[in-house]
Formats: sequence, C-alpha cells, structure tokens
Amino acid sequence: MSDKNNKNFEIPRPQFPKRAVVTGGMPYGNKELHFGHVGGMLVFADTYARFLRDRIGKENVIFVSGTDCYGSPIAEGWRVKVEKGEFQGSLEDFVRSNHEKQKNTLGSYGISPNLFAASGLDRSKEIHAEVTDWFISSLYKKGQLNKISTMQFFDEKAGVFLNGRQVVGKCPVEGCTSEKGYADECDLGHQYMPENLLNPVSTLTGETPSMKPVTNWYFKLRDYEKLLQDWIEELRKRKDIRPVVWKTISEFLKPPVIYVKREFEEKYSELRSSMPQHNYIEEPKKPSFTIEFSTLSDCDEACRILADNGIRYRTGKTLVPFRLTGNIEWGVPAPVLEGEDPLTVWVWPESLWAPISFTQTYLEQTGADRDDWKKYWCSKDSTVYQFIGQDNIYFYGIAEPAMWIAQQENAEKTASPDNGELQMPVIVANHHILFLDKKASSSGAVKPPMADDLLNHYTPEQLRMHWLGLGLGQRSVSFMPKPYNPDAKPDDTDPVVKDGLLLSNVYNRMIRTAFYTTQKEFDGILPDKLPEEKFVADAKKAMLEYERHMSKFAFHQCTYVLDSYIRNGSKYMAKAISAENPDKEQLAQALANLFYMIRITAVLLHPMAPFGTEKLREYLQVDERIWSWDTLLEPLTFFVGNGHKLKFLPPRTDFFTRHESQFESKDE
Repeated sequence: MSDKNNKNFEIPRPQFPKRAVVTGGMPYGNKELHFGHVGGMLVFADTYARFLRDRIGKENVIFVSGTDCYGSPIAEGWRVKVEKGEFQGSLEDFVRSNHEKQKNTLGSYGISPNLFAASGLDRSKEIHAEVTDWFISSLYKKGQLNKISTMQFFDEKAGVFLNGRQVVGKCPVEGCTSEKGYADECDLGHQYMPENLLNPVSTLTGETPSMKPVTNWYFKLRDYEKLLQDWIEELRKRKDIRPVVWKTISEFLKPPVIYVKREFEEKYSELRSSMPQHNYIEEPKKPSFTIEFSTLSDCDEACRILADNGIRYRTGKTLVPFRLTGNIEWGVPAPVLEGEDPLTVWVWPESLWAPISFTQTYLEQTGADRDDWKKYWCSKDSTVYQFIGQDNIYFYGIAEPAMWIAQQENAEKTASPDNGELQMPVIVANHHILFLDKKASSSGAVKPPMADDLLNHYTPEQLRMHWLGLGLGQRSVSFMPKPYNPDAKPDDTDPVVKDGLLLSNVYNRMIRTAFYTTQKEFDGILPDKLPEEKFVADAKKAMLEYERHMSKFAFHQCTYVLDSYIRNGSKYMAKAISAENPDKEQLAQALANLFYMIRITAVLLHPMAPFGTEKLREYLQVDERIWSWDTLLEPLTFFVGNGHKLKFLPPRTDFFTRHESQFESKDE
C-alpha cells in the first residue's frame, strides 16, 4: 500500500517543497503572550510545521520564532514598570523575564519551534547583529539606501527626542480606525511621515512636542512599486495565497493622494496654483474631495502647504521610504555608513530578517554549517512560509519582498539553485481574532485574556482545535470563551468545549473500545489482519481531501474532514463491536478495520492535537514512522509485525479529555 510515487491516487496531489522554513510572527519582549498571539497565529504556524515534518520529513523543516527584543514599546514598557515599582532590574532583565515566560507558554500549548530565540539575548543576539550588519551594508553597496533628514518629535520640557511609542496622536491615513497613532505608524500598521501625525502628545510629559531634524537611512521602497505590482498579479492567481494578502498590498500600490474636507474647498482653490501638479478627483457623495499626485515628494510638499494654511486633510495609503535606522538606544547597532553618528536599527526592519538569524543560530546549535541557511532561504527546492496577523501585511508583504528583491539585484548568477538569492516567501495572514466581538489588543480598551490564564479553564487541545476551526483565513472571527463572557447564561454551550467533544467523546470512545476489546478478547494482541478495501478507500479519500486543504492553509476545512471521518468511524464501531459473544474471526476483522481508522485519524490529527496523538502512539507501542506520509495508507501491522502486543490500557484512561473545571458544569 506504500504511496511514495503517488500511483495509488487517482487525482493530482499538491506539491510540497523538499525543504521548508516556517516562521511565526515574533511577539514583543515587553509582555507575556495574550490569547491572540497563540490563537491568532502561533497555533497555525505550529500546526503547519508539524504537518510538514510528517509530510516531507522533520529533518527538512525548520520552524523558528522568537522574542522581538528591541524597540521603543519595550523600552517604554520597562521604563513605566520601573517607575511604578512593578519591576526591578535592567532592561535586558525585563526582556529575558518575558522571553522565558513566552517560551514556557508555547510549551504549555504544544507549540514546537526548532528554536524560539531572542533577537537581543545570548548567541542569537550576536548572530542577529551580524546578519543585520550584512543585510543593511549589502543594500547600501547595491545603492538601495537613501540618507534622508526628517523631523522627529522632541519634548522641550523633558529635553529629549521622543521614540516611536513616546508620542501618541491620531493616525492621518484616511479611513483608519486605529485607536492609537504613534510617531510614524499606527497600531494597525499604517505608515506615514512623523510630521503628518494628528494631535501629537508626549507620553513623558503630556505636552505637545516640537519637531527637530534628524538624519536616518531609508530603503528606496518606492523604487520597487512596479515589481511589487507584477508580484501581486502572480499572487492573485495562486490558490495558496489568501485574498487578504494581495488585496491589502494592492491598497498601498496606488498613487499618493490627499483627502480634504469639503469645507476647505474654496481655500484649496486659492492655493491650488502654488501646489505641485496634481489631479483633482470629484466624488460628489463624499464629505471630502481627493487630490492625486504622481510622486510622494509632491504629495509631501502639498501636505506642508495645506498644513501651513490651516487646512485639515488626511493622506491615503501609499508607499513611503522605509526607515531602517533611528536614534533609540535600545536597538541593534547599525553599520556606520558615510561617517554618520552611530545609529541603531528600527525594530521593524530587523525583525523581518530575524528569522534568517534564527535559522543560522539553530543550524549552529545542531552542529551544521551556518551557511546552510541558504539551502532553506535561497534554494528553489525550498519554501519559506511566514505566518502573520493581518495588521502586519505591510511589513511582510511590501517592505520585506522589496528588500528581498533588492538583495537579488546584480547578484552573481551560478548554476546552483542555492545562488544566494532570497526566494520570495509564502505569506499566510490570518484575519483578526476578536474577543467578545471586539478587536482585542493589549494596548487597547478591550483587554484580552493571557494565554496562560485560558489554561485554567480549557485543555491546550480544546483551544487548539477551536482556534483552528474558526476559519480565520477567510474572515475576522470572535473568540467567545464562556468563563470570560459576561453575557453568557448558565445553560449556554461553551463553543470551546463543544469543538473539543469530537476528540474527548467520540474519538476517545473509539480508541478505548478498540483497546479494551482487544485486551478482553485477544489478550492485548493486535489482530494480524489487513483492513478491508472499503476502509482503505475511505482513508485515501479523507487523506487526499485533508492534504489538499492543508496545502492551501484551510485549517478549518481540515477539521471538517476529521469530523466526518471520525463520526463515520464511530458509527462503524457501534455496529460492528457491540454484539455479545461475537464470532472471534469477525471480531478480529472488525478490530483491524477500527484500528486502521484510529491510525489514519491519528496521522491527520497529529499536527493539530500533538499531546493526545503522541499518547496514543505510546499505547500502540509503535515508533515515529507511524506519522510519515510516505507510508500513509499502511496498517499498524506494517510497522510492528505479527503478534504485536499493545500497551495495557487501564480502565477510564483518556487520550483526549475535558479540563477538570468543566466536569463541575451542568452539561457533564
């Protein structure tokens, strides 16, 4: 039954790379993980990494993530906590404490990166600094950087320049619903020049800051607009790219525009001749009119003229030069270029290539050559899958691909596929996971529960299965855990518990019935029979469907496949293994069929529910070959031979269970 050459399958199967890197967007080092980090992104990255390990071999998959250690949110968070007496220790101590908590939380949920590193701690810090120096210096040598003087907020009362999170105002991007705009980006990821922030206030003193000139290095992002547009057209055609990715990127590839309130139209008309050349776009039914420019510099000049004349406006989404450096002390040192004073690297750029640093760190830890990172990031035989949240598409879907293209320009060509050119990643972006129907943010009004707190009410696998089944790849969905929902009535069903019943009730009963019957009737010896052809055909159908959905990251569809397959297995069990004084030969065949369905389910479930499936493997007394898709249709006897004895299963042993707190509820 072995399927190494696909000949047993009647339809084309999706292709997977020979090697893969899976990345999970890095959580900031200023806090523990809230449920959105885990349930909105990291569970999905982990599930896909586990699937690929089973599908193409775990030696060919590197799953990396880590704590994002640098940047103003962390420095500001530490400063405030020390000021309030909530933390004692250095900034590095603060980051290390949060990093260890994050790592422990991931372990509690069964999230299994090959390396959960930290960009500012230990050996990964050193390697990350080296990669950062190489990356920026390489862009500079290729002529892809500009030195630009811009205005930065300065608190006159405190006598200091303000970093990104020490300024709060209103996002100037038209249509933005962000609750907080910072120095040059809002908490929804919109980019703008600092001077365009509306109503800025210093978080240090509460004063309105002034602006003073500073010089930094910027990547020439706008030079790659045409190449990005071509790339977007390719993404539109791909079934494994979610529409939210290419639609969001497309919004930033439009000409720069300014939206002006109707009440200022007469005043604008008086100034029009003094403004750079532009197009006036009439939209009668809207409360504002639009003026469109061919270049960002013209748009910026028009913004200055409008502001000087007291005209209120908002800018549209567009590409702006991507800042690489800053003057915040807590950051990766930037290479000294053209004699500029030592700068540090802005946190967003260096977090984009941090997974490359972490890949090198992991390879070094395993004794491999650090240079082998190119086999994973630069080879056409490999694919990089980047799991992120919707708010971060600008960085991973625009800034990163453009910088990757820039690194390829004028690269030396060789006959080898590993010629040093960074391959374009596959971006897997989830929509927002809401909390009680509202957007959850640790910095917003709706405070989400911490990921660890949820484990006081649910098992990790109940939560994993619930989140995977939400369909976040298609739309924003609300997480409605009953213990946290003030509107929930005592008799209401908890949606998390409900989604876990497939495993804790139905699949668990199948496994226990198979084990207990075998122990009673066959002294725990696995029947030496092959499954009947109908069961092989059903397994093949389920696996093909599951694999097709997984190749498109349709995790919720994978849970539907499992639901149907498990429930059909339960129906068969109830019919075939219920008669008293059964015929031993018929019972042996029924158990062979049932164990086959249990084994197939376990393979499909392994990436999603690792704790229970690994416990099942332990009691089946088989090795890890059971998870390999190279032998995905083989029965258990293929791995163990005849006369194999199962591990004794004590009475009332569960492989998948509900949380102990749930047994006190009325619906038990």
